[in-house]
Amino acid sequence: MNMEQIKFDGQGLVPAIVQDAETREVLTLAYMNQESLEKSLETKETWFYSRSRQELWHKGATSGHTQKITRMTYDCDQDALLVEVVPLGPACHTGAISCFHEELIVDQENDRASLSDYEILMKLEKLIDSREKERPEGAYTTYLFEKGVDKILKKIGEEAAEVIIAAKNRDSEELKWEAADLLYHLLVLLTEQKLSVKEVLTVLEKRHVK
Repeated sequence: MNMEQIKFDGQGLVPAIVQDAETREVLTLAYMNQESLEKSLETKETWFYSRSRQELWHKGATSGHTQKITRMTYDCDQDALLVEVVPLGPACHTGAISCFHEELIVDQENDRASLSDYEILMKLEKLIDSREKERPEGAYTTYLFEKGVDKILKKIGEEAAEVIIAAKNRDSEELKWEAADLLYHLLVLLTEQKLSVKEVLTVLEKRHVK
């Protein structure tokens, strides 16, 4: 990127749209001045300029939710940046994946799910990961990890059978609960196997493109 091409506004700032490089979800809109842009390019992590505090800030400096930059481009007018990142946690200070989670207009006839609808999967994955590392006494997830992969696989088989039975019985209420149990145990297995939900979603995305 040629820094000289960027057109900063009268306050020396340029808007930076931050996007998840893998999911394409728009995470946040922030501002950079020349110094924060230089730091971002140098460290390959996002640095911004706070208009309210009048100072630079490094995303994730306190929370640990840094954003690794994979690509940075600017628009045709050279007065806006698009920063593609791999986020190490939620972008929003509220704990949401994206800062854009408040609905203003929703087309009920053509509503589609956004990543924010699936935040529970990422939160659950994070909780299961902490259980695997800390092994708190009395937790069911701890019990599964201590019993090992055979126990986890047995539970997945049992829950899958319960899903089949609920579906055959056309019991949608029961199916929701059994499907949730199956997903939970699958997440436990993925953690035990050192695989992330994002890796699975990436496979689905590649298949969808094909």
